[in-house]
Amino acid sequence: MLQRSQKDDKNDNDNFLFHFSSIKILKNETLVAAPLGSGVFLKHKEGDWQGVRHGLPEGVHVNRLIVQESQLFACANKGLFKFDLESERWHDTELAIGCYQYKDYYGVSWAATPYGLWSRSHHGWQKAAYTHAKVYDFLMYPQYFILAIESGVAIYDRLINEWMDFPIGQGVTGLAIYQGHILGVTEDGALLHGDKKGGFEQIRFPHLFLFSIVTKGTEVFVCTDRGLYRVGYIRNQVTLISVRLGCPVTDIDCNAESLYMATLFQGIQRMERDS
Repeated sequence: MLQRSQKDDKNDNDNFLFHFSSIKILKNETLVAAPLGSGVFLKHKEGDWQGVRHGLPEGVHVNRLIVQESQLFACANKGLFKFDLESERWHDTELAIGCYQYKDYYGVSWAATPYGLWSRSHHGWQKAAYTHAKVYDFLMYPQYFILAIESGVAIYDRLINEWMDFPIGQGVTGLAIYQGHILGVTEDGALLHGDKKGGFEQIRFPHLFLFSIVTKGTEVFVCTDRGLYRVGYIRNQVTLISVRLGCPVTDIDCNAESLYMATLFQGIQRMERDS
């Protein structure tokens, strides 16, 4: 269960009311946040927010912050960058095109870009799939690759070595799996729901525009223009359960004690997590 901490909300927001696109917790106590079009800011547990732009090019916009194995990456319009916490400096990963998502699977690096899905080997970054399309997000499993692309969803079945396209007429910008169903967020703010039979439906919730979808453990959260929701099923129907209402939320991250939200108008918000 989540509760708001008024004291911590005030401390986190004072003089730091940017419009945020992403928030991540690094090594369980350091907050890293990306204001829209303003680089990256960092806050140690007992410190204040400070800009960390060293190594980032001018005019950079961060689409997503990624933490994998205690390492921080920034997916940006000018490439993919890796952060060195000791020197507090960003390093170029040599991906010289825009990046929407980054993940590492079994020692192989993958990136979603405006020119398809790319992978990195000892020869450097190489095109991997769907180079004719924008890829916004992806999920990888032993049998399947699932891509969120500009026209819908694409799924690669390793057993039959074949790609399958599921066009929905618009881009899908985020993906998650919940109770075996593929979920996504569309460009026009709807929830995409897979029926496990090879089909997808778009679900529109009244007066809600969905920005992003985030998986944390066994829970899936949806960030919207009216607050934060958690995905659930009631009578076999997918539904959204309110967690925090009142302001547009664009991204979240959490640890055992707290849940942090990146918002458009109220800075970084914090909620306590009950044990």
